[in-house]
Amino acid sequence: MRSKCYSVIIAGGKGTRFWPLSRSQRPKQLLKILGRRSLISETASRVLSISGRKQTLVVTLAEQLSALRNELPDLPQKNFLAEPQGKNTAPCIGLAALEVGTRDPGAVMVVLPADHWVADINGFRNTIRAAVKIALRQDNLVTIGIRPNYPETGYGYIMKGKSLGSKPAAYRVKRFREKPSMSLAQQLIRQGSLWNSGIFVWKAATILELMRSYQPTISKGLERIKKVAGGRSLGPPTPQIRSIVAREYKQMPNISIDYALLEKAGSVGKVVTLEADFGWSDVGSWAAVHRMLPHDENGNAGKGKWLTLGAKNSLIHSEDRLVVLLGVEDTVVVDTPDALLVGDIRRSQEVRELVDQLNKRGFGAYTIK
Repeated sequence: MRSKCYSVIIAGGKGTRFWPLSRSQRPKQLLKILGRRSLISETASRVLSISGRKQTLVVTLAEQLSALRNELPDLPQKNFLAEPQGKNTAPCIGLAALEVGTRDPGAVMVVLPADHWVADINGFRNTIRAAVKIALRQDNLVTIGIRPNYPETGYGYIMKGKSLGSKPAAYRVKRFREKPSMSLAQQLIRQGSLWNSGIFVWKAATILELMRSYQPTISKGLERIKKVAGGRSLGPPTPQIRSIVAREYKQMPNISIDYALLEKAGSVGKVVTLEADFGWSDVGSWAAVHRMLPHDENGNAGKGKWLTLGAKNSLIHSEDRLVVLLGVEDTVVVDTPDALLVGDIRRSQEVRELVDQLNKRGFGAYTIK
C-alpha cells in the first residue's frame, strides 16, 4: 500500500492569523507555537511512515520555497512544488495531482494542510491508512471528519449520510456546511455532524477526471502544463515549466477544493467521510493556541517569560521580554521585537482583518518579515 501512496502537504499560508509572530515570509506553518518543532515539521513527521520520504510532496508559494526547503532538509528538492501565486486549494491540489499522476498514474494522494495539530499520532496514521485502502479500492473522494467536542464556528462541518458499515466508521457525505453560527453549530453537533478537517484521500487520476468535469478552466491549464513538462517532474522547475505554470495560474479561478469539487461530487454520492478522533486542531487562531496549551489555576497559558496577578483566561507569548498581566481577563498578548499585539482573545479570529488594516494604513513593513 505504501508504494502506491503519496502525501501532499499544502503549505501556502500567508502569515496573517498569528500576527505579529507570523509574517508573509514566516507563515504559521513555520512557527513553533505549540512545541519545539514547527507545525510543518510535525506534519511531515506524521506522514513519513505512511508515504515515505521520496513520496512526500510539499506545495507552497514560490516566495516561501527556500524557507520550507530549509525547514524540511530530508525531503528531495524535486518534491517541492512552487505556485507562482496563491489561488486557494483547488489549483494547488490540481498541480500536485498532476505531479503524482506523472510519477504513478494509479497512486493515491493524501492531501493535508501543513499547519494543523494532532495529539494522537497512531490514531491519525491508522485513520489515514484506512482511508487509503478505501481510495485504492474505489474512485470515491475520502474526507476525514473529526468528532467535535465543542461548537466551533470557525470550522466547516460534514453532515453524514448513509453508513457504509465499516470500521473505522465511514459514511456517505450528505452535505457540507461552511462556518456556521453558534446556534447552527450546536444543532449540527446534536445531529452527529463532523468537523471538516481539510484532510483528503483520493486517487490522483480521480481528482484530475473530476477537474475535467467540474472545473474545465483548471483542467485545461493543467493539461497545458503537462504538455510542456513532457513527463518531467514539476520540481525544481525548468524555466519553461516555471513560465507555463505562471501563465496558466493567472487564468485559474481562486477557489477552494470544497467549492470546486467536493460539494459537486458529494451531490452525486462520490464523497465518503471517515469519522475520526485523534486530537485534531487546525490551530486557526490565538484562541485555539490558548485552548491547547497547559493552563494555570486561573486559565492562563503562555510561552516564554510571563507572570500574572489576578489575570484570568489569558494567553501570553513572549520569548524575549518579561510580560506581566495584572487583573485582566480574556486577553491575548503577543510580544515580538518590532510589534506588540494586545487584544480580546475572543476576537482573535479578527487578526487577519487587522493585518489588512496594517497594509492599508502604511504599516505593511510590519506584515512581511
